[in-house]
Amino acid sequence: MKANAWMVLLLASSLGLGACAGKRVIVDTQGVDMSRYERDYADCETYAGQVNTGGQVARSAGFGAAIGAALGAIFGNSSAVARGAGAGGVVGGAKGAVRGDNEKTQVLRNCLRGRGYRVLN
Repeated sequence: MKANAWMVLLLASSLGLGACAGKRVIVDTQGVDMSRYERDYADCETYAGQVNTGGQVARSAGFGAAIGAALGAIFGNSSAVARGAGAGGVVGGAKGAVRGDNEKTQVLRNCLRGRGYRVLN
């Protein structure tokens, strides 16, 4: 695969994964004391912040780099191995970041549900 093709693949994958990140939890606020909700939300965000996203990014980047290097070795030469490892590492790292973001969102939702809120998304 040529360098330009790797870059297109990398960019498309990163943009696709990045579109999933940054979800906001939506709660039915009818009959809710908003000052209490803001405190509860802040507490739940603190719990969600304990998710180890750095570890997920590192593991996914390492796995992606290994897969990219293997594909580069199968379909090219030593230069393709390096490009494949680099592209795989970046895409894998992005995927790990999205996975970590999703886990944080799930922790936030679970926490709010546990405190009696009706989570809509």
